[in-house]
Amino acid sequence: MGLVLAWVPLVLLADRHATYLEQCGLGALTWLLLLALLRREDALTRAQVAVVVAYATLIEFTFSGLLHVYEYRLHEAAFLARVPQFVPPGHGLVYLAALTFGREVWVHRHGRLLVRGVLVAGAGYALWGLLVSSRLDVLGALWFGCLVWFLLRGRQPLVYVGAFVVVTWLEFLGTGLGTWTWAHHSPTGIISMGNPPADAAGGYGFFDAAALLLGPMLVRLFARPAARTRSVAPGVPGGGGADDLVEVRVAG
Repeated sequence: MGLVLAWVPLVLLADRHATYLEQCGLGALTWLLLLALLRREDALTRAQVAVVVAYATLIEFTFSGLLHVYEYRLHEAAFLARVPQFVPPGHGLVYLAALTFGREVWVHRHGRLLVRGVLVAGAGYALWGLLVSSRLDVLGALWFGCLVWFLLRGRQPLVYVGAFVVVTWLEFLGTGLGTWTWAHHSPTGIISMGNPPADAAGGYGFFDAAALLLGPMLVRLFARPAARTRSVAPGVPGGGGADDLVEVRVAG
């Protein structure tokens, strides 16, 4: 997690006056970092990160590029340039950081305390957005409700603890540096939003939930063709036993 927390401000600071081509360079570096970190991970983790990157990219171009719920610095550019190239792999880094945080031994030892701490911090943040902030933040309160659900009912609550830390850090830096800006209201005009909305990790929890749900399915999907290939290959150690003998006899 520490590497990701350090990488975020480096990229956002470099992006402050970057052109689209320079953003592509930052995106390439972010992809290289993500792929390098994934080399040490198992197939399931890689699949989960792939799900998050794909899902987050769809969300980014829908809610930023089309609906303008929030806008990046180059939002007036061509459609594909409205979302910086470092954002999709950045989502992968955020999820990987939250996931590895949830694996730490000391995190498991203090899991209940950490969950309670995030609940208290999230509640205070949501109340600040409703009662103190210069911009009424109803979305933040709704996201706090999502955060409570994921922390108390989710399969891996400690992952959401890590997501709360990383996403809160990311939102403060991104909006503070002007990398992106949230609109005052949702496209319906009903839900008011802060800049950033409080407890954005509650919304990000849906990325984590999609990864936990679809990651194992993706692993099984790619494992089946490999298993079929091994089972029909005669003479290959670890093949399909009797099926291999049938293949050899037919070939004879």
